[in-house]
Amino acid sequence: MKKSVLKISILLMGFLLAIPSCDDNGRSLGDIYISIATVVPEGENNYSFLLDNGKRLWPAASNIRYTPKDNQRVFLNYTILWDSPGTTYDYDIKVNDIWNILTKQPIELNAENEDSIGNDPVRIKDIWVGGDYLNVSFLFNYGGVKPHLINLVENTLSEGSSPNAIDLEFRHNAYESTQTKLYEGFVCFDLKPFRDDNADSVNLSIKVKGWNGETTYDLVYRYNQPVAEKTARTLTPVISSNEYY
Repeated sequence: MKKSVLKISILLMGFLLAIPSCDDNGRSLGDIYISIATVVPEGENNYSFLLDNGKRLWPAASNIRYTPKDNQRVFLNYTILWDSPGTTYDYDIKVNDIWNILTKQPIELNAENEDSIGNDPVRIKDIWVGGDYLNVSFLFNYGGVKPHLINLVENTLSEGSSPNAIDLEFRHNAYESTQTKLYEGFVCFDLKPFRDDNADSVNLSIKVKGWNGETTYDLVYRYNQPVAEKTARTLTPVISSNEYY
């Protein structure tokens, strides 16, 4: 059955099922985790996962068929089978399910694309840097007519206001859609193009137009530095198949 919006509500990271069974490491094979991960193609349709905390996962077993794509961000539902000492992976896992996250490259906003990029309001639920990506959980009004456009832009039409940061804007084009219902969205933007070879981090200043004016989020992008995973208390993402792109 096709669903336009799939909500994943994480009650606990490591939810214990009713009938647990343990492996030799004391792990319960009934423990289920949901994490944001980056897909790493391994050749011949094989793949692994890189978590934002730096842990690498090898799918030793899976309940689904999945075609990997380089730099694709996903919500990963998995069970840890065992540790993997002596390998390049931290854990062997069983994949219970995978949901692709909209994953995009930042773009330059200029005179040619200014009208198509749009600047309609959104509400930011959460925004943070992890795994070389800007992760954004947001709310937007949707009328069910045409998918909305979401982008992270570097605005070349205005002078930057942050001398020690890269000025960016989170942009939304609603295509004059009627505002009949509030939807949730989740998107990841690749931050690697903003790396400075002479530094190990860059500052980001991200402007967002909301319903009550503009808000600026100041973040730091530290290259390849693992970050703590978002937990059930802070991460309740929504995956939308056709409301935005």
